[in-house]
Amino acid sequence: MSEPDITQVEIDAVNRVLQTPHLSIGPVIDEFEHAWARFVGARYAVGVSSGTAGLHCAVIAAGVGAGDEVITTPFSFVASANVMLYQNATPIFADIDSQTLNIDPNQVEDKIKSRLRAGARFKAIMPVHVFHQPCDMDPLMEIAARYDLLVIEDACEAMGAQYNGRAVGTFGKAAVFAFYPNKQMTTGEGGMIVTDDTEWAQLFRSLRNQGRDENGTWLHHIRLGYNYRLDELSAALGLAQLSRIDELLEKRERVAQMYNARLRGMPGVQIPFIAPQTTRSSWFVYVVRIASEIDRDAVLRELAARGIPARPYFTPIHLQPFYRTRFGFQEGDFPITEQVARTTLALPFHSNLNAEKIDFIGETLSQILDSRRSLQ
Repeated sequence: MSEPDITQVEIDAVNRVLQTPHLSIGPVIDEFEHAWARFVGARYAVGVSSGTAGLHCAVIAAGVGAGDEVITTPFSFVASANVMLYQNATPIFADIDSQTLNIDPNQVEDKIKSRLRAGARFKAIMPVHVFHQPCDMDPLMEIAARYDLLVIEDACEAMGAQYNGRAVGTFGKAAVFAFYPNKQMTTGEGGMIVTDDTEWAQLFRSLRNQGRDENGTWLHHIRLGYNYRLDELSAALGLAQLSRIDELLEKRERVAQMYNARLRGMPGVQIPFIAPQTTRSSWFVYVVRIASEIDRDAVLRELAARGIPARPYFTPIHLQPFYRTRFGFQEGDFPITEQVARTTLALPFHSNLNAEKIDFIGETLSQILDSRRSLQ
């Protein structure tokens, strides 16, 4: 489905760290954080062990606790909702826009109004920039201001993306990026929190380091903390990848455009939609929509049988077994999310995918869709 883009630059960077006594809490993480803050356009960046760890720290900083509610999307990786449960709070879902696949601001406001009438205690909105495209941030920020809510951006899938010329990660009180190997750039495992708030940045550094004080004093813990540190080897890999970020994003853009050219107009396939306000996509994955009358899961099985890995992207969070059991969610609760989830299909995607492979994938997909339509 994907593979990291690793060169001798990254190998040399990691080897240099291995020749030092500092494998954690050393100078490279500081350098990576400063470079990432410059890249995003934030005052502070704090490296953590994963995007999930970063989101957890962010909801802690927002004061999210037992009985609180945070509004977010059901069309995301499960971590964006799970972090609220870590704090004994409740994720409240709002349905998505059928074109952008991001949370719908109108649905957000409707859900806030209805929950407030029921006596809910909202703390924040967590928009998730899904796949490669920023959420519609202007109305979301207006809603947050109107109801005095914090905004925490889940930008784990959208590093480098821009909304009306402004980088994702610069709208909310904090934002979180992730560097898993299938992302636009990688540290192996790892993530980064950004914020312009000095106190929040200090808190993040404490939370990731077992609750130690600002100086990281050994065996002196001033709050409940976690082992969410990003090690020096990962930071070195990330710093090397960041030095190539324009190249990496341009290569992914080129692969996406090759896919677009091959699949555009193919019966039964809808290529990814780009909203007018998305002034830069960052292409985390390449997800198409299969016509609703075609059995998407059958298409997945036939692709796999012909040597092409593909995945449904995403299964709605509210229909995951754990969420059904805990909250009683049922099919029909978020109809747009569910309709989208039944039809989305992620194709193999990485920065070094070549035209020959894309042509093979496109031709195979076309043949399968033709055969499926002939069965109807």
